[in-house]
Amino acid sequence: MTDKTIQFKLQGDRDSNMKAMLAEVYNALAEKGYNPISQIVGYILSEDPAYITTHNNARNIIMKMDRYELLQSLIKDYLGIKE
Repeated sequence: MTDKTIQFKLQGDRDSNMKAMLAEVYNALAEKGYNPISQIVGYILSEDPAYITTHNNARNIIMKMDRYELLQSLIKDYLGIKE
């Protein structure tokens, strides 16, 4: 047995989970009549939860996501990078 911490990645699972969570937030914003893209971008840039509605628990859902990881995932997806 070793005292060293072993690292492993579940990147694919994490990305899938973030995608599902982001879709829930997007749908809640759309249901309330907001422009979901603008609201999500505002939240990502400012980390101000007021950009996200509380409808369908959307605010709590997005606050569970790490913004840095979310941005990484979005950029990788946009560029078509698979890891």
